[in-house]
Amino acid sequence: MRIGIDLGGTKIEAIALDDGGAPLLRRRVPTPAGDYEGTLGAVADLVAGIEKELGRRGTVGVASPGAMSTRTGLLKNSNSTVLNGKPLDRDLSNLLGRRIRLENDANCFALSEAVDGAAANAGVVFGVILGTGVGGGVVVEKKLVEGHNRIAGEWGHNPLPWPRDDERPGPACYCGQHGCIETFLNGAALARDYRSRTGKKLLAPEIAGLADDGDGPAEECLRLYQDRLARGLATVVNVLDPDMIVLGGGLSNIARLYVGLKALAERYAFSDGIDTAIKQAVHGDSSGVRGAAWLWPISSVTP
Repeated sequence: MRIGIDLGGTKIEAIALDDGGAPLLRRRVPTPAGDYEGTLGAVADLVAGIEKELGRRGTVGVASPGAMSTRTGLLKNSNSTVLNGKPLDRDLSNLLGRRIRLENDANCFALSEAVDGAAANAGVVFGVILGTGVGGGVVVEKKLVEGHNRIAGEWGHNPLPWPRDDERPGPACYCGQHGCIETFLNGAALARDYRSRTGKKLLAPEIAGLADDGDGPAEECLRLYQDRLARGLATVVNVLDPDMIVLGGGLSNIARLYVGLKALAERYAFSDGIDTAIKQAVHGDSSGVRGAAWLWPISSVTP
């Protein structure tokens, strides 16, 4: 049995999968805000509860914002800042009394979709998170590519490609830079663009709904968002040239983003055309927690 934990900013989700990937049990609890020790305890309680209910011990994989630094052994780059600078993997391992595997949440998303999701038949997969943040993960033949510095796939913290004059220098990003792809493609960016045109404060799903109803400013914002997304994905194609790109996160549910997206990316990619499929995730919000469970392969022995 594999147990996956998705350590989110507002909720912690746990799932138990059998060897075939079928869900056995799922649980969700609120994340203790700003409380590192409380977060560790919540994870331990979820694991203990699942194992008690199912009557067996499992491997544990964790999807976390950020990544473990190869230099310090501490978590870095997390937008859940209470986790930064902490030995999260070691603390959880000690608390649970077993080895765990911990990966960036975008990596877990990509792994889930590559193993038994939208990209199950693809060799090279780039998974994209479009939500509160903008992350990415690379999977080759169903194996994660972490990179030498454990930041492979972090396209969201590259600058927006081919910026227009009114896109320079770009919004400030929590990473310390300006004009990161994340600052143009996260949910707050779409809301900011609509507010600048109308003065109205709406969430991304509301803006998408207005665009479907023919609202001019909303349609303009989504066209611009799609163009920026195409520019970002074109650079991924230029560097990685994956067989498939899978989109996840809240904004990936906006159906009109997919209409003409590949053709738009072709305008920017260094090719006479691209055959890269761009699809929506099959497992949706469950991809992160499922990918965490899949961090342990079938052949692994329960620790």
